[in-house]
Amino acid sequence: MLEANPTSYLQNSRPLNSVRSSGIPPTGLILLAMLSLELGAAVAKHLFEALGPAGTVFLRAFFAAIVLTVLWRPSVRSYRRQELLTIAGFGVTIAFMNLIFYSALARIPLGMAVTLEFVGPLAVAIFGTRRWIDLLWVTLAGAGVLLLSPLLSEGAASLDPIGVGLSLLAGAFWAAYILMSERTGKTSAGGSSLALALCVASVILLPFGVASAGASLLNPALLVIGFGVAMLSSAIPFSLEFAALKRIPAHVFGLLMSFEPAVAAIVGFILLREGLTMREVAAIVLVTLAAIGSSQEQKSHR
Repeated sequence: MLEANPTSYLQNSRPLNSVRSSGIPPTGLILLAMLSLELGAAVAKHLFEALGPAGTVFLRAFFAAIVLTVLWRPSVRSYRRQELLTIAGFGVTIAFMNLIFYSALARIPLGMAVTLEFVGPLAVAIFGTRRWIDLLWVTLAGAGVLLLSPLLSEGAASLDPIGVGLSLLAGAFWAAYILMSERTGKTSAGGSSLALALCVASVILLPFGVASAGASLLNPALLVIGFGVAMLSSAIPFSLEFAALKRIPAHVFGLLMSFEPAVAAIVGFILLREGLTMREVAAIVLVTLAAIGSSQEQKSHR
């Protein structure tokens, strides 16, 4: 049995190597991933009525798995047993992270769900730090997320408690995703491992998707939209994040992901003409400072 060598594999593989050789820093890769994810989420919401959260998540994982499998052509025989178990665990994490989060979106607004889910990445940042300066960046990022939180607004008491619980649970799976992605990326053959993990996720999500959407999963128009969601929400961002995690620690990745509420606010302002309050502007400044600070610290310790 051949032993997967992640370093040599990624150096000789064109998809991720093209990203790395382009000179895009890890921070840039993560920002691109978040932009893609936000666009995907906007498209996915249009599928909820026809397919439900579970049906939408299934199509997202299924098409992403097909595309990455064709791209990377993974061979199960090239992996050791322990590596396959790691990949399977990664796939389980991807499946339930997205299924639970989309289920939360069906019950509470997107902004509230995202804010609550951020408990996961922030926990990774806090518990993974080894330097006192990281605590400063975590504090700034946490303050920014808190300022963006709709829970500070009126009407928070009317939140669906099940939706709140699902968002927090999705945050726990998000933290597991960060750790599992780093582990999978450093012990296995890069994009091939991601393709296999998405295949595992698709199998897990299949019964949920069929139960939720039924024959609608065969509707050509919905399949086309589902393919677009898969590219924007899974294949592109997962690949970019996967490449970034090869170059930065998990807790730094968790901190940089705090950019996501700010990215959502900026996209809403530019594309949807949604105004920004002073509280939201202050939050964006805090999160941006945290991301820049953590990136500079990471660069100085290379």
